[in-house]
Amino acid sequence: MAQAYTTEAGSGGTGPDRRGSRFRHLYHVLRDDRGIWRRGVVLAALAIVLALVMVMHARIPNAIGNLGSLSETFLPWLGVVLIPLLLILGLVRKSATALVALVLPVVVWLNLFGGLFGDKTGAGGDLTVATHNVNADNPDPHGTARDVAASGADVLALEELKASEVPVYEQALAATYKYHSVQGTVGLWSKYPLTGIAPVDIKLGWTRAMRATVNTPEGRVAVYVAHMPSVRVKLAAGFTARERDTSADALGEAISDEKLDKVILLGDLNGTMNDRSLNAVTSQMRSTQGAAGSGFGFSWPASFPMARIDQIMVRGVEPTSSWTLPRTSSDHLPIAARVKVTTP
Repeated sequence: MAQAYTTEAGSGGTGPDRRGSRFRHLYHVLRDDRGIWRRGVVLAALAIVLALVMVMHARIPNAIGNLGSLSETFLPWLGVVLIPLLLILGLVRKSATALVALVLPVVVWLNLFGGLFGDKTGAGGDLTVATHNVNADNPDPHGTARDVAASGADVLALEELKASEVPVYEQALAATYKYHSVQGTVGLWSKYPLTGIAPVDIKLGWTRAMRATVNTPEGRVAVYVAHMPSVRVKLAAGFTARERDTSADALGEAISDEKLDKVILLGDLNGTMNDRSLNAVTSQMRSTQGAAGSGFGFSWPASFPMARIDQIMVRGVEPTSSWTLPRTSSDHLPIAARVKVTTP
């Protein structure tokens, strides 16, 4: 004798009706919560202020502790840290006002930095370049030299070279690079002949920048290596960067006067592409990371990279790819790029 077994309604099923009832219940709870639009007004105001800071960062004055440059150096982190924090607080407060207001900084941040998430790396290119601030107190200069040489770079720039350690780098890189020159605390190693080698005066009183012509099979390229003065964040003085700014202006003038059409700048600029104080340089050159990289390409500090203060910038050549290299014994990450010298 056949018997039919059925599940009684309301016995805890998990079908569409069950899920629909949950959403209806949530809807009624939110609809009947008369404070949902009243709560979180302060959070909404903070979201609007955050959006305004990101939109108008160029108008934040540098007169007080170089606050403008400081905010521009870490501008991406305003969204990375504060937007999720405001979202969590808005959900905890069950505030529709805060959540709706949060749309504004999200849109602004995506407009500023969303394009960096797309992988713009391409194929091709005929010259690979790399740069690395090796750190004057590097405990393993030989290992660092070996690591960056393994990157396959045709042209390699090193900054913060300690005079007593220069022979170590020269010996470690000799098998890979036939040509090189060290000027003060910066150096350039190349697989192709170097001519026109000279220090570049960036108004410091000692040499921390140089220029050379790299005679590649595809043509001559002017390569600049620079290490801008360090910036400091001090409680009494704020973000102190006067020396760096003066040096950036001098470097920008030297690059502007360059006679060759194809120019590559390699080095530690102690500032990001957003930092207005580097406009003398950034206004006339392209970042390989921005043009042909993937992600932010943060290079410092190596233990937890928070900013890209090491730069590869070009004029008259086409970037095809840009990336960071594995960590060495330095406090900076090395970075590399591949460019196409034979542009139309």
